[in-house]
Amino acid sequence: MAQLPPVPLTLEGSGVLHQFFRFDWKGWWNTPMADRERIAGEAARLLGELERAHGGTQVRSALYSQLGHKGDLILVHFRDNFGGLNQVELDLARNPLYDFLIQVHSYVSIVELGLYESTRKTYEEASAKGHETFGPEWQAEVQATLERQARAMAPRLYPSVPDTKYFCFYPMDRKRGEQVNWYKVPFEDRQQMMHLHGLIGRRYGYQVKQIISGSIGLDDWEWGVDLFSDDPVAFKKLIYEMRFDEVSAVYAQFGQFYVGIRLPVEKLPAWLNGKLE
Repeated sequence: MAQLPPVPLTLEGSGVLHQFFRFDWKGWWNTPMADRERIAGEAARLLGELERAHGGTQVRSALYSQLGHKGDLILVHFRDNFGGLNQVELDLARNPLYDFLIQVHSYVSIVELGLYESTRKTYEEASAKGHETFGPEWQAEVQATLERQARAMAPRLYPSVPDTKYFCFYPMDRKRGEQVNWYKVPFEDRQQMMHLHGLIGRRYGYQVKQIISGSIGLDDWEWGVDLFSDDPVAFKKLIYEMRFDEVSAVYAQFGQFYVGIRLPVEKLPAWLNGKLE
């Protein structure tokens, strides 16, 4: 059997934009009450429209009250393409509340499903049929696999924002150092490690909803990880257990973590008055 190509197949779906804001509380409290009420109402209406984009049933944007010093509000958006994400930015920029929002960070990515298992099967079957690697027949086999998987995985590729109370986001890389380099590990070994790594996540599936997005060539890290749960302790336990797995223990690098509490858009006016409820 010829050596397998090193790159696993992936499926891509929704474009994803994370926006992290600090709120100008001093400027807000110095604004007349009547103006504050008007601005809060207009912001809630806009966010309600963004939440269910184009009147759809899926929740495609969500607002979170952020914990810690890194910011005050987090907005997460899923759209079918990057043009839709850019339109979200423009819509927000025209809203009066935007005058009080200071964007301190953002992250751009695209929902990604890695196909390590089916990649290996597809490559081996194509080779067994005598197809030349990357030749027309080979490419046809690969494309057929991707189309079949995309149809089966459509709900995961174009997800709704899960209806949970807590949210955690962090970016991550695979190491590419002189001593440890994920991209030099043979495909078969990476496939086996990713299989074992995925088993941990599946054990927490009843507690934590996870959405992985790819950002190679799109932002400063290689992947973004969104976790959703009604119990924030589940984030800690899941990530802690994964640290002992070889994929994370040897090959992973992590960026900053951001945690928020879901803020329904109808409760934004209360939040702007200093209350979660």
